[in-house]
Amino acid sequence: MMLTISPVAFNLGGLSVKWYGVIMACAIILAVSMAIVEGRKRQIASDDFLDLLLWAVPLGYLGARLYYVIFEWPYYAQHPDQIIAIWNGGIAIYGGLLAGLVVLLVFCYKRMLPPFLMLDVITPGVMAAQIIGRWGNFFNQEAHGGPTTQAFLQGLHLPAFIIDQMKIGGVYYQPTFLYESCFNLLGLVIILALRHKKHLFKQGEVFMLYLAWYAVVRFFVEGLRTDSLYLSGTIRVSQMLSLVLLVAVIALFVYRRMVVKPKWYLDGSGLKYPYTRD
Repeated sequence: MMLTISPVAFNLGGLSVKWYGVIMACAIILAVSMAIVEGRKRQIASDDFLDLLLWAVPLGYLGARLYYVIFEWPYYAQHPDQIIAIWNGGIAIYGGLLAGLVVLLVFCYKRMLPPFLMLDVITPGVMAAQIIGRWGNFFNQEAHGGPTTQAFLQGLHLPAFIIDQMKIGGVYYQPTFLYESCFNLLGLVIILALRHKKHLFKQGEVFMLYLAWYAVVRFFVEGLRTDSLYLSGTIRVSQMLSLVLLVAVIALFVYRRMVVKPKWYLDGSGLKYPYTRD
């Protein structure tokens, strides 16, 4: 018997609470919790992560929406009233990540925190949030790939509930949300296994490994999706940005190793609170 899961988790009076929102809330809580635990080892106060959260989440969502609107401007130019209708969908994770990065850099400057160390500390939590957050697309039956067959999905040994949810309008689709979630989970396991090895990562390189990993994963997954944002009608925005990120990360890694020579991630000196700039 085929069972399609409703995107609505529960109702509170006349308000429908969707699984997407529940999942994103859980993802944010997990990300902050992971950052706080790792931050204690690096002598970063828990309040710094909580204060950062208050700015990064709303501005990150704003960035995700703005990114989407910019690359769908022909539609929104004709329907300006829909620009703020975020409840109808239309956010892009790359826009959220870029906005979040800007917020973190400003926050670190104001709090006199080393930005590359902060990026390293929060990276695993951000990855975990992405891994969980993609399942919001599963409940909404969105961000999927092109048409496929039930036999193909069964050949991937997927649970029946995933296969059933991937049948939309009588057609089975590629579960690209699952591909991205699983490959990012592999990347997270690798980072967690390696980040505490001495003399392996300089400050900022855990973050750079994440960027490089995600850029590669997103490039290939984006090629399967049917809802991509485009430049000039043929170039997928996320694929182009993935390539730019990958090249930029490699260049930054080489430059910092050869010229800047930053501290090791597991530098034993730690931070002193209240923080002071060097």
